[in-house]
Amino acid sequence: MQPDFNKMMRDAQQSLQKMQQDVKRMQEELSATKIEGTAGGGAVTVVCNGQQEFSAVRISPEAVDPDDIETLEDLILAAIKDATTKTQALVSEKSGSVTSGLNLPPGLGL
Repeated sequence: MQPDFNKMMRDAQQSLQKMQQDVKRMQEELSATKIEGTAGGGAVTVVCNGQQEFSAVRISPEAVDPDDIETLEDLILAAIKDATTKTQALVSEKSGSVTSGLNLPPGLGL
């Protein structure tokens, strides 16, 4: 029996449309999600959304030493790295859920 290529193409098109809708929804969710990165036991906190758009930096007074600006700079960088790592994990998790439901023909997997 010959494979029905028209049906395969329709199925692939439907899967692609669903994935596009899921990606759009995922981007909206990521944009609305607030993620905090911290360093120094909470002495420095940065806030970003799931698209790594940073919106806030909070620094506790104890973290500010005019004679040691370098440590504060290191804490800020560490908090940014923490937020970035958390964001990447969230994106990876959500991306996996978007592509897991695809019903693509054999050999066309993503």
